[in-house]
Amino acid sequence: MTQATTQKTSDETAGYWFENMSITRAHWLAGMVIFVTFVIEAWEMLILIFSAGAIGAEFNLDTTSIGTLISAIFLGMIPGSLLWGQLASTLGRRKCLMLSIGLYAIFPLLSAFAGSYEQLWWTRFFAGVVLSGALVVSFPLFMELLPVSVRGRATVLLSAGWPVGTLVAVGVTMALGDLGWRLVLGVSTVAALWVLAIYVFVPESAYWLSEKGRSSYAAKVVNRLSGGSLTPTQVRPVDTAQNAMPFWNIFRGKTLRITIITTIVNFCFAWGYWGMTSWLPTLLAEKGLSVNQGLEFIALSALFMFPGYISASYLTGKMGRKKVMVIYVALATLAGIGFATASNNVQLYGWNFTLSFFSLGAWGIWNTWQGEVYNTATRGPGVAWGIMLQRVANTAAPVIIGIVLARSGFMPTVLFISAFLAVTFLASLLLPETEGKRLE
Repeated sequence: MTQATTQKTSDETAGYWFENMSITRAHWLAGMVIFVTFVIEAWEMLILIFSAGAIGAEFNLDTTSIGTLISAIFLGMIPGSLLWGQLASTLGRRKCLMLSIGLYAIFPLLSAFAGSYEQLWWTRFFAGVVLSGALVVSFPLFMELLPVSVRGRATVLLSAGWPVGTLVAVGVTMALGDLGWRLVLGVSTVAALWVLAIYVFVPESAYWLSEKGRSSYAAKVVNRLSGGSLTPTQVRPVDTAQNAMPFWNIFRGKTLRITIITTIVNFCFAWGYWGMTSWLPTLLAEKGLSVNQGLEFIALSALFMFPGYISASYLTGKMGRKKVMVIYVALATLAGIGFATASNNVQLYGWNFTLSFFSLGAWGIWNTWQGEVYNTATRGPGVAWGIMLQRVANTAAPVIIGIVLARSGFMPTVLFISAFLAVTFLASLLLPETEGKRLE
């Protein structure tokens, strides 16, 4: 059925209306706003890594203390993800996104005025608690705004906000670094202004609204997103039973199997990626690169993420989530092994760029796929659980890998990190395909 033939009023589910919807200006505007939101998230998660040397020098920190400081924001995201996951199911996706971005901007300012290592650690911790809300809801909200026909390809491209955020963090560090790390961290507070764009251009999820019994409001969202072409009187939920404890339902019934698999993927994939990223400047220094050369290396690596995302976006529409994910993770694992065994700078650059291409392309698929395997009632909690596990890995990896690096050197450390990508590959084989299917 085409969009032109669905002018009549109806009470079909959200999945029906989004299956019969075309891309409109409203989708583009909402998508661009959520994309910038993800850029802000990536910027803040990475910015302290590039200033760690200056912070360590001021507070006289050893490598273990620096690793612990890097981990503080991710440690805060562990309880924060669970909190926001519940709120995403009760308050709504859009409201959580606005609250998260609006409240987050307090903490970069507090970080800039930290008088001690302990004060800085706690401001980073609470920044993580607040910022995790945006991480929990960005992808579920975006995919719930999109027509079924483009959901996979468009959501993968949303992940390209990560390398943009990486480039912003590198650019801010290089531009303001001579003025001190406090200004580098504090400038992030301007992100609070973006909450106005979210308020104006991003609607609430029609899936969430109908699941909460707000069918008329959901119908207005469908009408807005379709540019007025679709005119439902209400949007019927798939399951009208009210879910009082949506978080715990991800551990019940047939959903439990999905949660076990996503648990493995989220933890191992995050460990494999972040374990490399958090210590990349140090790993590069082991190979003789200066601080500025290391930053340039990271910036070039970020540029190679874009074709990774674009290719993954194209291929997921042709081959589906599963095939693209497992192929890209397998190739990222091989690239990690190549990076570990590189004997000169040409090989070092080549293998790392290959790793950036395939690992971030796979992340683009995963950011989409992990939300699609849950239904509307459990999507927020399911994604929140996954992000919490990613942050557990993000918290532990810098500390443990720092110990491994100190004891074993470059090659064993990178091989150790790559082993987690191999486990990710195996676990991904067990998940169902979701390309072209309605969200439940």
